[in-house]
Amino acid sequence: MSVIGNTAMRFDEEQSMLLDYARSFCADRGGLHAAREHLESPLEYSPDVWQEMVAMGWTGIGLPEELGGAGLGIGAAVPVAESMGKALLGTPLISTLLTAQLLLRADAESAAEVLRGIAAGDAACVAELESEDWNGVSACAVDGAGLLQGRKQMVMDAQSARWIAVLVSSDGAPAIAVVDATALGEEAILPRVLIDNTHRAADLVFADVKPVFLLSGPAVLSALRDYRLLGALLVAAESTGAAAACLDVTVDYLKTRKQFGKLIGSYQALKHPSVEILTMMDSARSFVYHAGSLVTEAGLGKDQEVACRMAKAQATEALKFAGDRAVQFHGGMGFTWDCDAQLFIRRAQWSQQQFGDAQHHRQRLAALLLDN
Repeated sequence: MSVIGNTAMRFDEEQSMLLDYARSFCADRGGLHAAREHLESPLEYSPDVWQEMVAMGWTGIGLPEELGGAGLGIGAAVPVAESMGKALLGTPLISTLLTAQLLLRADAESAAEVLRGIAAGDAACVAELESEDWNGVSACAVDGAGLLQGRKQMVMDAQSARWIAVLVSSDGAPAIAVVDATALGEEAILPRVLIDNTHRAADLVFADVKPVFLLSGPAVLSALRDYRLLGALLVAAESTGAAAACLDVTVDYLKTRKQFGKLIGSYQALKHPSVEILTMMDSARSFVYHAGSLVTEAGLGKDQEVACRMAKAQATEALKFAGDRAVQFHGGMGFTWDCDAQLFIRRAQWSQQQFGDAQHHRQRLAALLLDN
């Protein structure tokens, strides 16, 4: 009997076709050279690539057809996220998909117009964090006049977003204020430098900002819980793809670099960790696609929570190990900015902290799986 109870894994023909096309598209538009081209630019991606993604309907993957989406379910975004991770293709797609899921689950009727805009190609993001201090109190709120006040930190893809879903306090309860980013001045968006230069984030300052609408009520807490679990899943998928790319780069180096007259890939001290990267990556991929098979538009239950947390814990650990070994195997060059191993270890450090690291998820898995 399995300790996790549900071990289902489904991968239908439609998902297989999506995976094949996503791999081809991301490999063609992304890769190490393309990633380096955008490391120092204001945006980490080409607007033309984003428009191609929109034309393929990727921004509406997880939305129902009546809202302009593809009706495939959010699980169909897993192969896309994995393919983007393998190509180190940075775009606001994952942030946009997650914002759509948050609004869809909180109140699809009230958010219908924004959701249709997202399906049509409007980028979106969620502003959740308020303080770098663990003891910080909630400071972002809607005042008596219905205006948004406060500050949010490290908002992913804020520079690209048309719609910003802001977690706020309203009448003492959690709520979601949706803001049109075009109403914010340049001084309200403060870019932040991330360890992973293939992504972008910014602090947001709200001063007397009128939200487009405000979502409140019991559904908000449930939607936030699902958003965080789905975020863990999609980052896990992206990390699994990045681990595969990291392994490819490492093995290519091991097959060309010689030391003492022999290819360094012939040494067991380097062979064994390479195999360990492969097994960790394959395990992560199994966890990711298992979770992708379970998530639905309905609220996520225990099985889905267990699956998403397992995927995140395994995938980010796999990428962290792969990035660390890539740097070490490249020797002194691996510690330089010009070495491609740096892109992967930086991505690993970033992905660890998104939606909880492995320790965070394992602590919660212990309670889910072991407590009676």
